[in-house]
Amino acid sequence: MKSNTWTIIKKEFARFFGDRQLLFTTVIMPGLLIYIIYSLMGSGIQKMITEGANEVVTMRVENMPASLAPMFSAMDSSLVVLEQPVAEEDIAMLEDKELNVVLVRFPERFEEAMAGMQVADSGVLPNVEIYYNSTNNAASRVYMTVSTALGNIGRTFTVNVPQEEGQRFDQASDESIGAMIWSKILPMLIIMMLFSGVMAIAPSSIAGEKERGTIATLLVTPMKRNELALGKIVSLSAIALLSGISSFVGIALSLPKMVGMDEGVDLGFHYTTSDYVALLLVILASVLIMASAVSLLSALAKDVKNAGTMVTPFMLVVMLAGLLPMFQNGASESLVVYLIPFYNSIEVMTAVFSHELEWSAVIVTLVSNVVYTGIAVWGLTRMFNSEKVMFAR
Repeated sequence: MKSNTWTIIKKEFARFFGDRQLLFTTVIMPGLLIYIIYSLMGSGIQKMITEGANEVVTMRVENMPASLAPMFSAMDSSLVVLEQPVAEEDIAMLEDKELNVVLVRFPERFEEAMAGMQVADSGVLPNVEIYYNSTNNAASRVYMTVSTALGNIGRTFTVNVPQEEGQRFDQASDESIGAMIWSKILPMLIIMMLFSGVMAIAPSSIAGEKERGTIATLLVTPMKRNELALGKIVSLSAIALLSGISSFVGIALSLPKMVGMDEGVDLGFHYTTSDYVALLLVILASVLIMASAVSLLSALAKDVKNAGTMVTPFMLVVMLAGLLPMFQNGASESLVVYLIPFYNSIEVMTAVFSHELEWSAVIVTLVSNVVYTGIAVWGLTRMFNSEKVMFAR
């Protein structure tokens, strides 16, 4: 009995270690992917923190207490502290998120409040007002640093307590806050939904026909192999696009409830016809290149199950690319980024939803994705011409 057990063990080991593809996807790939994904996420977070720390922020302070001046000066090397009155028009200007300014207004006789002497006869503690824009990462970082430092001094004063109805210290508009949320969430959701549609149909279209033996019938017809490859990719893209659109409609309808915003709040979902056209074009290009890549992997696979195993690493890479906008400060300004397949589509979506769309980036993305699709059609044609690939067992 022990001999039989050992025979089965050796048989299974021989099957497993003899299959290089299975060995790679089971043993090597998980650790490799985790290393790559975690490294890229860590680099993204570090880049976001570093970029925010290096941005110069101006802090205008009204009624600066002499005892706190050294603390503010030593707070941050990238912080420029100016002792100036804070006017209402200065506060209104903060709505522009490109303005790296934080406004601090100390009450008069603040030193007495710090010493525990009550200033207001009404018994209300003096209030320090800090105005900023939360959609500006650098300004938001300075706000958190200043408010935390003041909170650690003592309890003889308050920070950012509204003194009248409707007073706002965060000058970010509902629209800009909404745009920031959409630009971080929607690209990931859209790319995942599109990829799910491709995954649902592409492996069975080619690997499934190889498994059933029907691919041989197609290959013996008087049809050019490049026509067959192009037909497969275009049809798969069209079907996957329908699935992606259906998923996107569901996301758009459920998103307000998902993010927990009440009715009547401006979610900032205000986009132009140009934005929607750019989004549609980049979705079309994204589906084309996804279908192309999955078709190539499916053609290499022996059957549908094997195709699913081969596509899994690719799916994880696409998901990782979809997560990257969460660790970025808006879309990239470098056109080189828009030459990277899959990631370029996500960058364009981020630009659309954050109201930073540049048509030059859209054009580079569309052209590069069409070129990559053409390369995939050529590669798939070569595979269809190879009996070793098409009839591998």
